[in-house]
Amino acid sequence: MKEQIVNLLKKNENNFISGEKISEVLGVTRAAVWKYIKQLKEEGYNIESVSRRGYKLMNSPDRLTFQEIAPHLNTKFIGKKIIYLESIDSTNNEAKKLATEGEKEGTIVISEEQTMGRGRLGRNWVSPKYKGIWMSIILRPEVDPIHMAKVTQIGAAAVCRAALQMGIKTLIKWPNDIVLKGKKICGILTEMSAELNRVNYAVIGIGVNVNTEEIDFPEDIRNVATSIKIEQGHDIKRKELIANILNNFEELYEEFLNNGDIESSIKVCKENSALIGNEIKIIQKGSSVKAKALDLTNEGRLVVEFENGKVEEIISGEVSVRGIYGYI
Repeated sequence: MKEQIVNLLKKNENNFISGEKISEVLGVTRAAVWKYIKQLKEEGYNIESVSRRGYKLMNSPDRLTFQEIAPHLNTKFIGKKIIYLESIDSTNNEAKKLATEGEKEGTIVISEEQTMGRGRLGRNWVSPKYKGIWMSIILRPEVDPIHMAKVTQIGAAAVCRAALQMGIKTLIKWPNDIVLKGKKICGILTEMSAELNRVNYAVIGIGVNVNTEEIDFPEDIRNVATSIKIEQGHDIKRKELIANILNNFEELYEEFLNNGDIESSIKVCKENSALIGNEIKIIQKGSSVKAKALDLTNEGRLVVEFENGKVEEIISGEVSVRGIYGYI
């Protein structure tokens, strides 16, 4: 009901709409309308109430609810259902639980805060309240599980394109990080449940430091992590960015479903690579070796040349990559 009231108020933007009119349209009592308006105000909606004139929406909060994101979505199935939470240990954990219970493909779990956010290789992820995008997408692709690593590249390309649509030029640090001015602003974690030749479900978690402040980061990662706000110098509308990500993700994901390839995603990842052409360190089981990043294959593997001239394709699940002189 609150969602319907918000939609009515937005349709009558800059004008008052009477409580009587709202009650007639929605088939509820005026007392119920007042109760829902009160709840919306408590959630951060600035609604002006004037006797005998009704209600007017002055502005909306930057909350990642369905009613705030939906006006910016143009997807067919991704994000058509959004499970919104104030706080959760990990959106990936919740999405996996829901997927196990049969939740449909395209459902998004979004939380304003994660208390135990996780990144790749078991690393912690800082997820302060109301400052970032912490979400997980439930997927049920009918593909061989061996191809699921490609989904991470789809996610990276979607975030990169979404940021560019808002005038923010980012780079992709293979396989799953998005960087801005040399520091990480986004991490992507893909997990799945599968049988030998069948994916039961997959969950792609995307965490973006949007309006995170420097003080929010632990001191030991401030040299490698940043936020869009820190680098751009102003707040970013999270609901617009998240809608851009979902719109781009669906387009690129459908190419994967329909054609079995991720050509468009790989093109984005190549054109915006933070590694290709650069010297890097490949870290595996505590040891590191120097190499030069040459290219990405159509499967999303990183092609590298070692100092001895040997060229290999690196699989993302096996190694960690760093720049010679820093994070990239």
